[in-house]
Amino acid sequence: MAETKKFAMVVSEGGFDKAMMAMMMANTAASMGIETHIFYTFFGLNLLKKGAKPKMPGMMRLFTGMMIKKMKGIGIDGYQEQMDMAKELGVKIYACNTSMNMMGIKQEDLIDGVTVLGAAAFLDIGTDSDMQLFIG
Repeated sequence: MAETKKFAMVVSEGGFDKAMMAMMMANTAASMGIETHIFYTFFGLNLLKKGAKPKMPGMMRLFTGMMIKKMKGIGIDGYQEQMDMAKELGVKIYACNTSMNMMGIKQEDLIDGVTVLGAAAFLDIGTDSDMQLFIG
């Protein structure tokens, strides 16, 4: 029997494009039977806050609604639905404890299902993975 493939991703930015890219990659991988791990650090942590509604970066921020509508029009769910799907598919979601301390984010600020982890522990996961991806 073949060994399960493992995918580790780091997300360090909290814009709409980065948020959706991470969710789409994670959900696709998990749907393919790949064990998927996402480590959110620095501004990526904002994507794990309860009620997060990521926006496009800079001046593009004004077009976030249009982008959401376009994506919905071709059958791509919004960010919160994508995150729910990731959790249902068994994607393991981590928040960087050092970045949380630095940014004043508490565990109770985060959505359910997030494990707080240090960089060294995530590096153990990453070095044991078949593929690593950095979004940021």
